[in-house]
Amino acid sequence: MVQFLSKESMRTSSPAQGSGTQVLALGFVCSILRALLLLQVVLGLLVWALIADTFYHLCPAHGWVMMLLAVFLWLVTIIFVLYLFRLHMKLYMVPWPPVLMIFNMSNTVLYITAFITGFAEVEQTSLKGAWPYKQQEAASFSAYSVVIACGVSAFFSFQAWRGVGSNAATSQMAGGYA
Repeated sequence: MVQFLSKESMRTSSPAQGSGTQVLALGFVCSILRALLLLQVVLGLLVWALIADTFYHLCPAHGWVMMLLAVFLWLVTIIFVLYLFRLHMKLYMVPWPPVLMIFNMSNTVLYITAFITGFAEVEQTSLKGAWPYKQQEAASFSAYSVVIACGVSAFFSFQAWRGVGSNAATSQMAGGYA
């Protein structure tokens, strides 16, 4: 018993400073999937601001696009904050790869319909060459950029869900939810 106690190191003091966990995961943007999530937030806000500044009440389709943008920007921002503060690691019971894959695929499909709707209504709601026309063109182009970002993000989230390039045993041991 004495030999066991002499070999065992009992520490009752607090850990040294700097050895605590980091609250913000600022390095997460280095991942392409997280960088695309940030790009979706920025471009989605740009689309929302450009459409909100036009006379969208003249065209009922633009009201639908505004509602879609508001809901999906809210959801993308929640997912972004989850990854920024590493809260997804505390919610280990949620299967994050399939959740992100389904979210990104549905986001891509709905943004495609929003882009088509916005692009089709550019000609009908304003005079060509006028300021609202250019604003709606910019909103359509930005929506198309969000479609591309969402599509690429859906592809990479599908690969993360499928586990391309990893061993099945190591991905299950590590959780596979990076």
